Amino acid sequence: MPARRSARFFAPFFAFSIAPLFVSILALAPFAVAAAEFRAAADNAVILYDAPSTKGRKLFIVNRGYPLEVVVQVEGWTKVRDATGALSWAEAKLLDNSRNVLVRAASATLRQKPADDAPAVAEVRRDVLLELVERPAGGWVQVRHRDGSSGFLRAADVWGG
Repeated sequence: MPARRSARFFAPFFAFSIAPLFVSILALAPFAVAAAEFRAAADNAVILYDAPSTKGRKLFIVNRGYPLEVVVQVEGWTKVRDATGALSWAEAKLLDNSRNVLVRAASATLRQKPADDAPAVAEVRRDVLLELVERPAGGWVQVRHRDGSSGFLRAADVWGG
């Protein structure tokens, strides 16, 4: 019998105690749509660590231009998210404001205009790094490849910027 009373006692307490949490999350929802801030690796080899220190464990090395989403900045270090979603730390001085994107789709068609029926310029494969020129409305991004070719890709096919 005591176990039953215990279950009845905690169930309402639990239900009422998490209700304000849901209200708080819903109240913050309008602020969740802010654009993400991105930086790019400014050096040929930027080491990503598991902690904000060169004494931390080295996790990855990214090449110049690789886009990284800024999560938080702390005293010369930036916590970043890469295209795979992994979180790590980079020295802030090794990141710059270059605007690059990484193709995340297996293959994406670079088009002359931001429309599905526009003529194709090229086919771009996964993990190709492109310079972000502009983000026009309508779910498209204007990009340029280092060989000079440029055009529009669906924003859903790229990561970064």
